[in-house]
Amino acid sequence: MTIGEVADRFGLATHVLRHWEAVGLIAPARRVSGRRRYGRDALARVAFIQQCKELGFGLEQVRAMLDTTDPAARKEVLARHDAELKRRIESAVAARELIAHGLRCPAPDFIECPNFLAGIEARIPPARER
Repeated sequence: MTIGEVADRFGLATHVLRHWEAVGLIAPARRVSGRRRYGRDALARVAFIQQCKELGFGLEQVRAMLDTTDPAARKEVLARHDAELKRRIESAVAARELIAHGLRCPAPDFIECPNFLAGIEARIPPARER
């Protein structure tokens, strides 16, 4: 398949595939008359990359998983990403709780809410000793 055919098949722009090739995530199976030709292995890698991107992995993490044959190393990438997702979820839950409080707060304006103001005060770093 040509780069255009692969791009169309996956709903990607050709420049995305060229970038992935430039950073070593995919490689054309061969070149015919100077044009890239991709085989089944490249299609599987593109599908893997897309799946990883949908799961929130960065290209460096994807590369780490593709470049190793060590299952433990791949699991380590998964574990680190899982920990980051947990941190982001906790942050999002806290944000939603603050927003929900702001929406139901009886204060005329949520920026006058004592709970909101306490949260603002808590974010102010203490003065440094000189």
